[in-house]
Amino acid sequence: MKTTLRPGDVRDFLKKLKQAKNWMPEYSDKRIYGAMAFISEDAGTAAMAEKKGLFVIRATGDSATITNQENFQPKIW
Repeated sequence: MKTTLRPGDVRDFLKKLKQAKNWMPEYSDKRIYGAMAFISEDAGTAAMAEKKGLFVIRATGDSATITNQENFQPKIW
């Protein structure tokens, strides 16, 4: 989980997701979904993550909430 979500964090994570099945070949036939969890964000970064197909999780106090739009379709890597 990130304290403050920034655009660079999203870009870096997406690069890692693209390589996930290479690093973990035992998952080569599995669906992989991505998620970013954070407390605060640089303006618009959560929306950017959602547009890229990531689940967006905002931590608040002792809990967390998935904040994606109702019609959100996650990307499968």
